[in-house]
Formats: sequence, structure tokens, C-alpha cells
Amino acid sequence: MKKVVIYSTPTCVYCNAAKDLFNAHNISYTEHNVASDLEKRREMMDKSGQMGVPVITIDDELIVGYNQPKIAAALGIN
Repeated sequence: MKKVVIYSTPTCVYCNAAKDLFNAHNISYTEHNVASDLEKRREMMDKSGQMGVPVITIDDELIVGYNQPKIAAALGIN
């Protein structure tokens, strides 16, 4: 089972699209709301080098933005 983490904000359309994709495929994930959690915002910036969301990690792979084909490939889903 892959470890999936998403750094997101509540109003981000692409963050919600990524979470919808995870839910549609019964993929469990950990979500960090970087709008309210300053420590996780700093962590996300350290990993990605930017402020934009979503930032998704799937095991050791870092995906910046909602790149559906890349997310699907990393998760092994269609």
C-alpha cells in the first residue's frame, strides 16, 4: 500500500479533484491544510520549493499540481 500525502487548502479546486480521485479509487491519504497549519506549509515549501497547492507525495515521488496522469501512474490506477 502506497503512502499518499496531500498538502492542500479548502478552496483549491485542484486539491479537491485530487482527493476525489483518491476517494474514487479507495486510496487512503493524509491531508494537511496548509491554509491553517503553518508548520505543514513550511514543510510543503521545503519539499516543493513553492507555495502552490496541491503538493502530493506518493511514497517518495513528489507531484506538484493536479497532474492526473502522473498521479494515476504513481498509484498504479487508470
